[in-house]
Amino acid sequence: MNIHWGLLGTVFGVSLGITLLTVVLFSLGVAAWPRGDAGERALGGRPAAAVAAVLCFAACLAVAAYGLALIVGH
Repeated sequence: MNIHWGLLGTVFGVSLGITLLTVVLFSLGVAAWPRGDAGERALGGRPAAAVAAVLCFAACLAVAAYGLALIVGH
């Protein structure tokens, strides 16, 4: 059995980066969610913080859905 250490390191690095990105996005969404109630009204009458929180959560959902699609599809 021959292990390609360079490719294994690449997979590890990409996995770690995506995991950290998802955790940061989710944390930003959790932090922005309560600020949406008292924030300034913007973007068609919606609080900008609430919109940012929803975008962060949507990005986390997209990453999770893509990961599941990779697992199920192959």
